[in-house]
Amino acid sequence: MSESGFSRRSFLKGASIAAAVGGGATAADQALRTTPDGPRKLEPGQHELALRINGVERKLQVEPRTTLLDALRDTLDLTGTKKICDRGACGGCTVLLDGEPINACLTLAFDAEGRDVNTIEGLAEGNVLHPVQAAFVHCDAMQCGFCTPGFVMSAVACLNRHPSPSRETIRKELSGNICRCGTYGRVVDAVEIAGKQGGKR
Repeated sequence: MSESGFSRRSFLKGASIAAAVGGGATAADQALRTTPDGPRKLEPGQHELALRINGVERKLQVEPRTTLLDALRDTLDLTGTKKICDRGACGGCTVLLDGEPINACLTLAFDAEGRDVNTIEGLAEGNVLHPVQAAFVHCDAMQCGFCTPGFVMSAVACLNRHPSPSRETIRKELSGNICRCGTYGRVVDAVEIAGKQGGKR
């Protein structure tokens, strides 16, 4: 311990507490956890939840610990969002939350309440594919196809932010998605083509 009474141990303890409390949370993150009356508290057990999925409000009963991924797949039968690693490492469960790509496996269903959730099922309009989906088909940008929905959703978010992205930008924007078949080149080709064809819709 130093003469000031400040030790390495006390510094590390303080830093860990600050990290646990702050955690790099943004104002939006904090807003998800609070109500006008303070933090929202939910007792164990089933609770009613209303989610706006692909523009349609869906009501369901879930436990507070239920992830958005499990709510989509197990309760709403929207199985296009894939459960692969279940730890936010592969991007297979990517959906858009208020237009931003997120890992549904790391997001509580209740944290999506009152916000717009878009999944792969909501991209096509009838039999007309979204430009990104059409480009993936054209470029044969899938092999087993299991990771494809996550890639498509990340690509849509990429084109919403960068209407005509460079290949470097595409690779950066899709870096959170893993293709175990290694079809990265064709994925980048597809997003590039969709961008050139006005892939934002």
